[in-house]
Amino acid sequence: MSIPMIDNAKVMSKGQVTIPKEIRNLLKVAEGDRVTFICEGDYAIVMNANIYAMRTLQKEMVGEWEKAGIQSEEDIIELCREVRAEFEGL
Repeated sequence: MSIPMIDNAKVMSKGQVTIPKEIRNLLKVAEGDRVTFICEGDYAIVMNANIYAMRTLQKEMVGEWEKAGIQSEEDIIELCREVRAEFEGL
């Protein structure tokens, strides 16, 4: 288990906060990137929004391959062909 990085930032008049550089580096966020705030009780978790979205999608997709009957790489290739043909036919 890693040691948590702890830092402080001041809230400005419009509610803006500068994320400390070391924290930005750990989160892999840069100017223009988005962050997600996950709040519970009196604490908040700040995450790179792209990573949060990917983790959420992965959780939602658990078991979906099995439901769709996809069991092999060939099944995936066939599904891609079907979807591509559907889009080309539009």
